Amino acid sequence: MKAGKGLKTAYRFSLTAAAGLGAIIMLPLSGRTAGAMSSAEVLEEASAGAADVVEVDIVPTEKEVQEIIEKNNAWKNPGSVVMANVYTSVNVRKEADETSEQIGLLYKDCGGYIVEYTDRWTLIKSGDMEGWVCNDYLLFGDEAQDLLDDVGVMQAKVNTDQLRVRKEPNTECDTWGLVGVGEVYDVVDELDGWVKIDFEGEGGYLSEQYLDISFHMDYGETLAAIKEREEAEKRAKLEAERNKYYGKYAATASDVVLLGALIQCEAGNQPYEGQVAVGAVVMNRLRSPAYPNTLYGVIYASGQFSPAGSGGVDRRIAAGVNASCLQAAQEALDGHSNVGDATHFRATGYRDGIVIAGHVFW
Repeated sequence: MKAGKGLKTAYRFSLTAAAGLGAIIMLPLSGRTAGAMSSAEVLEEASAGAADVVEVDIVPTEKEVQEIIEKNNAWKNPGSVVMANVYTSVNVRKEADETSEQIGLLYKDCGGYIVEYTDRWTLIKSGDMEGWVCNDYLLFGDEAQDLLDDVGVMQAKVNTDQLRVRKEPNTECDTWGLVGVGEVYDVVDELDGWVKIDFEGEGGYLSEQYLDISFHMDYGETLAAIKEREEAEKRAKLEAERNKYYGKYAATASDVVLLGALIQCEAGNQPYEGQVAVGAVVMNRLRSPAYPNTLYGVIYASGQFSPAGSGGVDRRIAAGVNASCLQAAQEALDGHSNVGDATHFRATGYRDGIVIAGHVFW
């Protein structure tokens, strides 16, 4: 992924005859950006194209020129999407200066929204964090939107105490099980009154009236949030070693139980190969500098695995993890991968990659 700002192309006006009438044709202006041009400069470019003019009947008004400039600058307006353009992470700072205090990190495949754009730095809002990032490490406009479309996902959050996961989009069919308030699932499809989700690797259906649906973007973290997460993990490890007590909560679970619980949440109804593949994705992230360097940190990193953030992993550990998922977890922990160095997976049908049963890995 190359560094860049997704610069939008400015335009010059060429006046020509079309069916006996003057017409404006929009042509790219080489080497210039709309943000760098004034209205007068746009009009000057129009005059510069006079050699191509057959019949000059139309002169763009100041308002028309300004509308074109504003349209081609829309990518840097407040509220526009911005994504990290890095292999690991980029520092987020309190002020627009490389010597300013660091307040957080924006990770690979994470993003936010523009608060204020300048030629060198951009103030962004990413989750609970607001700070300045150097433009050299950001994607804007179409490039940012393309990446967000690739890594983002529509999610459904359950807003009722108990909700049946149906095998078909109707109330007469069998169920896969129950889900509870606050649980979050990736949306595979939206039907008439029903939402298809990825439920433990199978397609399940939830009634739309009991869901809050939103598009999910992964955010960065403040230094305070990173410190809190790391300290919680240290306390959990110390408690686990002291009490030798595993299985009730994710924070005190062994690595095998923790990873196995996530595998069951994500791929419990998938074949064994698919369960190993999910475990391999987690371990590939653990080995990558783009993600936290502990298993707990990878699984509970901001916005990465929805069953972790919504409490599904905790509940699975409390209820018990099935033997197949524990075995898959151990195999992944031992270093086996059947998906190469893939660090992402999703229900099939969204993109190319290694397909194993109902998931595609990349």
